[in-house]
Amino acid sequence: FILLQTQGTILPAPNFNPIMDAQLLGGALQGISCEKDVLIDILTQRCNSQRLMIAEAYRDMYGRDLITDLKENLSHHFKEVMVGLMYPPASYDAHELWHALKGVDTEEKCLIDILASRSNMDIFQMKEAYLMQYNTDLLQDIDSETSGHFRDTLMNLAQGTRMEGYADPSTAAQDAMILWEACQQKTGEHKNMLQMILCNRSHQQLWMVFQEFQNISGQDIVDAINACYDGYFQELLIAIVLCIRDKPSYFAYRLYNAIHDFGFHNKTVIRILIARSEIDLMNIRQRYKERYGKSLFHDIKHFASGHYESALLAICAGDTEDY
Repeated sequence: FILLQTQGTILPAPNFNPIMDAQLLGGALQGISCEKDVLIDILTQRCNSQRLMIAEAYRDMYGRDLITDLKENLSHHFKEVMVGLMYPPASYDAHELWHALKGVDTEEKCLIDILASRSNMDIFQMKEAYLMQYNTDLLQDIDSETSGHFRDTLMNLAQGTRMEGYADPSTAAQDAMILWEACQQKTGEHKNMLQMILCNRSHQQLWMVFQEFQNISGQDIVDAINACYDGYFQELLIAIVLCIRDKPSYFAYRLYNAIHDFGFHNKTVIRILIARSEIDLMNIRQRYKERYGKSLFHDIKHFASGHYESALLAICAGDTEDY
């Protein structure tokens, strides 16, 4: 069980002065033409709790809401990045889930990215934020907007009832056996058992289960799930397994796909960079470079442009060798 020393790319700014930052932002937003570079320099170089203090100082100073002013002065993807940075993490997750559920088309991949990767505590706070912001219950919305075993699995993850820290070798072999049978039989009941194990056992426990699965079946659990199931149910199960094994690798893989497979899927790139910026974006960058040969910095530079590109690169915080 590898304990990864995780590290974000955005750290609290030293000598932080929220009043001065609020003044600079006010000036940048009030000018004839909005000074976008100033917005980038300030908002991508402060951690989230500092940004919230800036927003408070901004309100005291101008009697206006900073998010509203950003929305009014900016457009397109650049706006999404700058506004996204202003939400507390739980509110940002809630915001993304709500749009994924309530948009014209349900964005399954967004639901997968968030619910497969967050801790019990994250999920608890995200549900509270969701209720506060949208006056509706996250579980009810998942229930009404998704279906089948995909829905059941999302509902299970959104309960936030995964065991923590507990591991028992004697039940690991039993769980592995159940997973293996579920890949052979594929009945509704088996699918249910499969998702129950993946959604509720602790990370440490599942490490052992995956090892046992390999011993019993001679194949990797990811390959087995890929061979047996399809659609979003399959994608969600794989995401859970990958997040338990190595979360930065999972997000590196999602970023790579979003950049290369969908002709730069902006929403996904923005969401992952913002959500992981203070958690493990440094590790995600490492995994990206190891696995794909090119740096994340290089690929963003190649596909994005203008202030949007500058903002993403500032969050990504590239090293000089990444240019």
